[in-house]
Amino acid sequence: MLILFGMPIAQILIFGYVVTNEIRDAKIAILDFSRDDITREITNKLTSSGYFQVYEVLKSNHDIEPALQRGIVKEVVVFEHDFADNIKRNGSAKVQLIADASDANHANLIVNYTRAIISDYAKDLAGIQNMPLQIVPKVRMLYNEELKGAFMFVPGTMALILMLVSAMMTSISIAREKELGTMEILLVSPLKPVQIILGKVTPYIGIAFINAVVIVLLGIFVFKMPIMGSNTLLMLECLLYITMALSLGILISTMSNSQQVAMFISMLALLLPTMLLSGFIFPIDNMPLVLQWLSYIIPPKYFIIILKNVMLKGTGIFFVWKETLILLSMTIFFIALSVRKFKTRLE
Repeated sequence: MLILFGMPIAQILIFGYVVTNEIRDAKIAILDFSRDDITREITNKLTSSGYFQVYEVLKSNHDIEPALQRGIVKEVVVFEHDFADNIKRNGSAKVQLIADASDANHANLIVNYTRAIISDYAKDLAGIQNMPLQIVPKVRMLYNEELKGAFMFVPGTMALILMLVSAMMTSISIAREKELGTMEILLVSPLKPVQIILGKVTPYIGIAFINAVVIVLLGIFVFKMPIMGSNTLLMLECLLYITMALSLGILISTMSNSQQVAMFISMLALLLPTMLLSGFIFPIDNMPLVLQWLSYIIPPKYFIIILKNVMLKGTGIFFVWKETLILLSMTIFFIALSVRKFKTRLE
């Protein structure tokens, strides 16, 4: 009944809200060297459109890259010096749009929306002043200047594959032992639940880590994916994510008594949320608030942020410590809950 009626309703609702090409409340930063009436009017027009929110007002060019590296600001709008004076004297002025292109599709949408709003304002201003004028946007795509789709899909695919390989295979293998009765033998043996869990997790950590290395090498040599940050940090983050996914797989196995149930729970709880609510394909900022809140409990979301920061932006642990801490907390929580369920089963 759940599959027949629950899944179609959940899928149509999630896809209907998630699959969209619209921009809603994208966070931008303003660097205004001119600070005149026209630049303020353009900024107000951007915010009043409903597509953008001014998250930060920058003071110098040195603030641009740190603002984009933090991952909250998706675009920086830079107004040149003497913006209004240039329009009055020369009939034209320049504005620079610097976008975070680690998500190429989202960056393209943001830049196109910004261009359209500025173009509309320039037409209205030309009509008021009864003279030809133009505002020329200069676009710079940071972290992915060629807008290669692989730079977006390699981190997302890596998060998806490692989650499915680690969590699904672990849950299915342990559920199979339940079906065969070998798990009951382990539970009544002198081994402690923690020892049983570690024994089950260890081989899959090695297998999944090899998968991670292979994916990274394919990304580098086949898709020309750069690693701007530390290789050591990247591998350690992969190891943490794999451990978290394995602990989640063990938790799923404690809730299922057969391989079919384990596979169904894994597919329902891991595959769709990873693809739709992690920022892998669709920007989380464009989703309704309910789905944005739901995305906070999706582990791949944090791993994708870490991968893009380390691989594309070249940032260190100081920029991804929050996401790292969240993944570590999830790992401890899943392991603790699995041990508790094993103890309950043993009793």
